[in-house]
Amino acid sequence: MNKEEIRELEEKIIVVLKNIFDPEIPVNIYELGLIYEINIDESGKAKVLMTLTSPNCPVAESMPAQVKEEVSYLKEVTESEVEITFEPPWDHDMMSEEAKLELGLL
Repeated sequence: MNKEEIRELEEKIIVVLKNIFDPEIPVNIYELGLIYEINIDESGKAKVLMTLTSPNCPVAESMPAQVKEEVSYLKEVTESEVEITFEPPWDHDMMSEEAKLELGLL
């Protein structure tokens, strides 16, 4: 995979992530700012570094599994991995302007 193909795949992964919603907040996980990094290597292995709104999030088990599964559906992805981190901790400032508007925070 060359740099252009990796960039295109990253854009496809972002589209996938924008279709996964936090069950407690009616905004997708990408706009919420829960996705910290998307790394793709030349072989098509995709690694998503993400957080949750809180360590006690009720979907702490299921959401990372859903992200991994949804990303792996892309035909260009040879392997997907999701890593959860709480550094830095998530807060409202990480949300996109769109998410803040939708939640009435602007």
